[in-house]
Amino acid sequence: MISDSESEISNREAEEALSRCISQVRKNISTFSACSQNHSSVHNFYPSCENTQWTCGFWPGELWIAFYLTGEECFRSTALQQCASMENRIAHKIAVDHHDMGFLYSPSCVAAWKLTGDAAARDAAIAAADQLLSRWQPKGQFLQAWGSMDAADSYRFIIDCLLNTPLLYWAAQETGSSMYAERALAHTKTCMAHAIRPDGSTFHTFFMNPQDGSPLRGRTCQGYADDSAWARGQAWGIYGSALACRYDYKPEYKAAFERTSAFFISRLPGDNVPYWDLIFNDGNALHDGVQEPRDSSAAAIAACGFLEMAALTKDRSLEHTARVLLKSLAERYAVRDSTQSNGLLLHGTYSKHSPYNTCTEEGVDECVSWGDFFYMEALTRVLNPSWHSFW
Repeated sequence: MISDSESEISNREAEEALSRCISQVRKNISTFSACSQNHSSVHNFYPSCENTQWTCGFWPGELWIAFYLTGEECFRSTALQQCASMENRIAHKIAVDHHDMGFLYSPSCVAAWKLTGDAAARDAAIAAADQLLSRWQPKGQFLQAWGSMDAADSYRFIIDCLLNTPLLYWAAQETGSSMYAERALAHTKTCMAHAIRPDGSTFHTFFMNPQDGSPLRGRTCQGYADDSAWARGQAWGIYGSALACRYDYKPEYKAAFERTSAFFISRLPGDNVPYWDLIFNDGNALHDGVQEPRDSSAAAIAACGFLEMAALTKDRSLEHTARVLLKSLAERYAVRDSTQSNGLLLHGTYSKHSPYNTCTEEGVDECVSWGDFFYMEALTRVLNPSWHSFW
């Protein structure tokens, strides 16, 4: 549990941490200007990749945060180059047959529109919102995550999509069409009703009945087991419910935030950065001589969620919680030597295989691109309370 007396990151420490991030982003421009950054590092160094992954919006997002903070042309021009690639991707429907349009286009093209007024980026983001709507399942009222839209074994949503729905709210505001927001609201209602268990833990994925849209069962893909709580999914629940309150403040959404937050905090280890699944703690994470990996990205995402809700409610205790998480990240997990890594945040976990899940193992105990982005976002929020996020 996080107590009121626990040490939190100071503004000076946050400034130093953010300065290190900006310096690293600047150094990475030469590597990732005409290509995308892989979803996770290999031996702590990101390789380049084609713009085909669901994570390719986070590197542009880092550039836009750096531009917002510094005004330096190198960040703006490189970010716009990345956005041109994102525009091409949606125009030619390259690897977009899934729900992750928000992860791709909010930190890249929506950010470009908000910060520079780039019309091409705006158009690409609206096209991405339209693509997201193509995942709509009226029976069950949700946005399907992956797979064929007429396949029963793909008839499910995942908790991550709470970070994709802000793209739809933004598109509604930009276009004046209420359809985007209506679908976002309906999906959020479905997710809140079924993905959060009574104890505040979350299912990663949830299957619905394709015949009548009724709820069937929760399952995991990347968590340890169906009845455990995947740390990153829990963090998506925290931040996603906070964002839901921003766009449509309902008591049940606030309650969802409180329940998912309480469960997350109750399962944190001594240094306040979770293991990759919340079933693990300091007492059971070492077995057969092998230590379970952490997921620093989950702490960064959750910190953003606490800061989002703190801004909405003026609850200083939520800011304290975020600052405690950030202090641990900055002191124990942040990259301080660019010769050792080209990332920002060490000890993330993309996908850890277990005997009970269905994922392919990759990016374990590595930097992960969304972890870097949300770490930068959280530090920016701490130092710039009036900052308008990209979500």
